[in-house]
Amino acid sequence: MQKKTFNISKNLIAKLFVSPFFILHFSFFILHSNAFAQDRPNILVIFSDDHTQQTISAYGSSLMQTPNIDRIAKEGAILKNTFVTNSICAPSRAVLLTGKYSHLNGLKDNSPKRKFDGAQQQVQKLLSANNYQTAWIGKWHLVTLPQGFDYWTILPDQGNYFQPDFINMKKDTVRHQGYVTNVISDLSLGWLDKRDTTKPFFMVIGEKATHRNWMPAVEDLGAFENVEFPMPANFYDDYKNRRAALEQDMTVDKTMTIGDDLKIGVNYSKPGMFGRLNTAEKAAYKKYFDQAEIEYDKVKNDSAALIKWKYQRYLKDYLSTARALDRNIGRILKYLDSTGLAKNTIVVYTSDQGFYMGEHGWFDKRFMYEESLRTPFVIKYPGKIKPNTRVEDMVVNIDFTPTLLDMAGVNIPTDIQGKSFASRLLTNKTDKNWRKSMYYHYYEYPQPHKVPAHFGVRTTRYKLIRFYGPFDVWELYDLEKDKTEMNNLFGKPGYEKITTELKAELLKLVKEYKDVEAENILLKN
Repeated sequence: MQKKTFNISKNLIAKLFVSPFFILHFSFFILHSNAFAQDRPNILVIFSDDHTQQTISAYGSSLMQTPNIDRIAKEGAILKNTFVTNSICAPSRAVLLTGKYSHLNGLKDNSPKRKFDGAQQQVQKLLSANNYQTAWIGKWHLVTLPQGFDYWTILPDQGNYFQPDFINMKKDTVRHQGYVTNVISDLSLGWLDKRDTTKPFFMVIGEKATHRNWMPAVEDLGAFENVEFPMPANFYDDYKNRRAALEQDMTVDKTMTIGDDLKIGVNYSKPGMFGRLNTAEKAAYKKYFDQAEIEYDKVKNDSAALIKWKYQRYLKDYLSTARALDRNIGRILKYLDSTGLAKNTIVVYTSDQGFYMGEHGWFDKRFMYEESLRTPFVIKYPGKIKPNTRVEDMVVNIDFTPTLLDMAGVNIPTDIQGKSFASRLLTNKTDKNWRKSMYYHYYEYPQPHKVPAHFGVRTTRYKLIRFYGPFDVWELYDLEKDKTEMNNLFGKPGYEKITTELKAELLKLVKEYKDVEAENILLKN
């Protein structure tokens, strides 16, 4: 009897599968499902290194024009007040992946001994679980290899500007010919060409530019040769009443090297970054920097003239390196346009943190001061984000991951510490509960630049910083009256009330973000 029943059911199922009614509705279901999948936005994040707001024309820079980054802002939104939680390369990448502070994602500094735990929850894993295909191409810098991506190929450590090596998913190291920014674009566009077109994609393009030692593409050598850049007003900062600033080792004057950084007296046959140049590239570099060496010889015995010369050379190399970055962003945008992908692709351009372009006499990052605390962030999503949108709200890089998940329609796990700012982009709604302050914590000391560990709070007007480790000092700034942070107000008469309020806000944030180390320091004194 049981066998007979099964046969009847089997016959009914067979008839049902060939009926016109079933075929029509099943076909509609499949088409509708595929259409729904295609309607979900692709996500492309271009994540550069040490590229600062002061050098992006969309942010008002007069140093250079960045038409392709500007295009993203014009066609979408520019976030004017975007900050990082820990201004240093690898930790910022870990924040992008996890949406969590360094003390929780486990990557506090750039030490080769501190390895990122790839087994933990990450944005690409959450998107993959929701039918996204995922890829990371370019600079990774997290010591351990990527996990949870459908595809990856990464630069080992910092990578090289010329003839860069890449580690692929087979764990083979392959050398590619050419300039690194061009190569990263080639590999990224190649993956896009071969991707599974039935699924939306999430891809991070990890750029090496504009990281030290700022080696321009050959075609960009001399791009700013006839420009005399104005020195920042506080270039000759004396660091009065700011002990940490006084004891750092990141000045253009003393720290920036004539050889590796400014490329004077280079031995092109020696293995290393310059040894990667091919014959034609070496000839171009030698011709250009031999002329720079003539200029150097004229000023090398005059300390005042030498520091001015070093500053000019630094900016010329940095900005020339940034030219290739912006040009390749244009290549990527053009590809999206030509393939029709632009219509349904969220494009983000951002960096791991800001950088000093001579402010306080510095290069590099690390400090909680504005130039390195801020990072660029522009985003476009046709039909969803209105062109020329400006977001003035305070956004932190822990917010990047939840925002992208939100825009992809993926649930945001409760342990992610950031907040989605998608509503500010898509609906322009105000939220009285949106953050009015942000928290920062930097750890790496003493090397390479002797910036002491510190944490602090920034509001829309004030900034309170607590340095600890080699010495315990506080700094307080009124950003409305002192935009360049030259006047430490901590302990000065008239600022007792705001200091007390900021200390209370700092403790609140420390507890909210579960930073036990900082909490213990605050509770001791």
